[in-house]
Amino acid sequence: MMETEKEKRSASPESPFTLGGKTAIVTGGGRGIGRAVVQRLVSAGARVLACDLDPEALQETQASVCASGRVALSHGDLMEPDFPKQIVNAALESFHSIDIIVNCAGFSWDGVIQKTTDEQFLAMLNIHVMAPFRLLRAASDYLRETAKRETASGQRVMRKVVNITSISGTDGNAGQVGYSAGKAGIIGLTKTLAKEWGRYNINVNAVGFGLIQTRMTQPLKPEGKINMRGRDIPIGVQPAMLDSIAAACPLGRIGTPEEAAGAVLFFCSPLSDYVTGEVLICSGGLHF
Repeated sequence: MMETEKEKRSASPESPFTLGGKTAIVTGGGRGIGRAVVQRLVSAGARVLACDLDPEALQETQASVCASGRVALSHGDLMEPDFPKQIVNAALESFHSIDIIVNCAGFSWDGVIQKTTDEQFLAMLNIHVMAPFRLLRAASDYLRETAKRETASGQRVMRKVVNITSISGTDGNAGQVGYSAGKAGIIGLTKTLAKEWGRYNINVNAVGFGLIQTRMTQPLKPEGKINMRGRDIPIGVQPAMLDSIAAACPLGRIGTPEEAAGAVLFFCSPLSDYVTGEVLICSGGLHF
């Protein structure tokens, strides 16, 4: 799908930049923060390959953007070793370039340490560290070789990686031993790749969220579950805990997916061209 000159110039009227001509990969793009990121990137002019485990959610994401022709879909399980390479191939086949990668997919499977199984702990490391690692490794040949050609011809084209962490990863959170470990691990990956890929004009940063309004943070209900690889995993937060967290937040409320996506958009944009290896906390001032 070739980009027209009009599409290259397109961006929302209030935006001080355009992402026209850029291609982004967004994992977890079927709902919540991932969907909001897809919407923000498309509104700024980008083409997006949205990835998710749920094909129906992906279709809803595509239908939610006014320029749905600039959104391609790839559904599958990111914890499968071969799927990240399929994502890279799909982006190149659909849009012929990769300029932005947002590792947004994730879920929580909570428990205190004495009640956390090996399967549970490893699942958190797999989705929050191993899957982003595999996707970035799969994209590395294209990113490095493209940057080398651009540099040889006197061009400096900045590309972006945005990984998603959490204040559970930066501060720790009781009852989330696996989730916190995974979200801490992605910070190490971020800072290391910032050092490795700076020579290729790639900014590698992370956004750490507090409590954002998604299905993972909805009020806890008996029927609130997601199925991951045949396991029904409870999702949600006790209503009293939601109230206490909102009260503890300096802004006095839980964040929206659109607000979360705004922080990600900054790191995807030219506004962050001289920022790399950093973690931006988007939590309304909340720290655990």
